[in-house]
Amino acid sequence: MTCQGKEDTPLPYTASPIKLLWSDLSLFVSKLWALPGILLPLQLARTHELDELYPSLRNGATVLIHIFLVVYQLAFLLSLPIIVVCMVPGLWILAYAAIAFTINYAIVMLMLNGFQQVLVSQVPVFERPGHQRERWLYISGIAAGHHWVQMNIDQLSYTFGRKVTGVHNRTISAGIVFDLIECLIQRDFAYATGDIRRSYVLIKEALLDPECDKVVLLLHSQGGIEGGLILDWLLDELPHNILHHLEIFTFGNAANHFNNPRWTKLARPEGIPAPDLVHQFGQSVGYIEHYANSGDIVALGGVLHFVEIPNRYMGRLFVRPNSGHLFNLHYLDNMFTLGPDMNVLDSNPFMDMEVEPWTTAGINGYDGSPHRVRYQPTMARDEAFLPVALSLQRSRTNGLGRGLRVKDFSRLWQYRNGGCPKDTGVQHYNDTREHVHF
Repeated sequence: MTCQGKEDTPLPYTASPIKLLWSDLSLFVSKLWALPGILLPLQLARTHELDELYPSLRNGATVLIHIFLVVYQLAFLLSLPIIVVCMVPGLWILAYAAIAFTINYAIVMLMLNGFQQVLVSQVPVFERPGHQRERWLYISGIAAGHHWVQMNIDQLSYTFGRKVTGVHNRTISAGIVFDLIECLIQRDFAYATGDIRRSYVLIKEALLDPECDKVVLLLHSQGGIEGGLILDWLLDELPHNILHHLEIFTFGNAANHFNNPRWTKLARPEGIPAPDLVHQFGQSVGYIEHYANSGDIVALGGVLHFVEIPNRYMGRLFVRPNSGHLFNLHYLDNMFTLGPDMNVLDSNPFMDMEVEPWTTAGINGYDGSPHRVRYQPTMARDEAFLPVALSLQRSRTNGLGRGLRVKDFSRLWQYRNGGCPKDTGVQHYNDTREHVHF
């Protein structure tokens, strides 16, 4: 379903929830071709102990539980219309549903999720000076049990050299099928589940903590939906000078919108030189970056579907030409590859891919030294990135004898191995419609 008068334009996220639900169901059907891409490529020969599909008893048991839950939940849903057609009394239907949900709840809580709602990374990291004034938070995606969430935050801790707190996105009706239903409810009805409310409290407390200078929020899959709703609440309640300390990085984002409104500060009466006027404009959240695999069905129905709509999906987008949705196996392993010493390697095929900036009508511009992006919202320009074959590479380089690469634009890359981005004295904020495609 699209907007009237605007062919192929998705409905605004504030439209009727019923229309949004129907639109999302149609969108899901149109993307079914990418369904195998959730698990593919398996890359079993390259897995390590923190990967979701690493051959271990714990991972094997987790996969078997998920397979059972898919069959069980589909059988339950398909049985409901049959029961109704057979004219089974309503009281018996309610009893049947209650028993089915109770069995499902017992399985996922005792064998998959556990009862711990907030997890902390357990691996040893050497925190550098200043790290104690940062808070790193992670919200997991669908069907991620306790074991996989712990592996996610442990790998994040190795990757970025910080302690990471994870909010376990566990639901009463956990399991892939029921979690997909919950995603639709959260996304189309803007319904805040308990996971969203807990995460909101943690993030807001960190932002208001005078001992904290920076809050980094990492989101995966359904966590992107939850993070988007949390961000809407934060934008309602906190001023720009507080939200400025928030940085958000998403992977395989399933949300249908991601807000980051602009702010404008009027020049003082005595006047400001023209080059300095750009310092009077910015956006509420310090930085937003989205990372997506081009064949990931979740990203195809989320960030990759909505990002082209003006002012709908704020932040820079990096697209990797491959499939896969698992956080460690398909995203972190390929974008922030760890070496045998559990430090991020200085290069990997994704970060070394060459890109070329070019300007189109829009907001941002590429300016200054070639190895750094400078944001100038006062200029009527936008920035996008396209692949460049080595044989067609232009003479413009980053001063190191090579073309511009993903790592030259990724802020998150600068955090690897405990590092910190080299911020300039004046903060320029990121904007929407900055994409890196390969």
